Amino acid sequence: MADKKEIFADGIGQIHFAGGMVRFDFVTLQPQEDGQAPTTEAKYRIIMPPQGFLAAFDSMQQLINKLVEAGVLKKNENAK
Repeated sequence: MADKKEIFADGIGQIHFAGGMVRFDFVTLQPQEDGQAPTTEAKYRIIMPPQGFLAAFDSMQQLINKLVEAGVLKKNENAK
């Protein structure tokens, strides 16, 4: 795993479906002069087939469930 690279993102700016693939645009926050609120800047794009997207979503949902069980996250009962 010595060749493994880490990429940091503050969040996902967009997720869209184009050309038969799911595309995630990851963003970072960029500071502004004069104390203004930071802006987001698209930095990286991950493209995967729908099956890969579903597998990733399932993995994320399992992690969310574990974090809720551990008390790290709280379930939003008002969510629709």
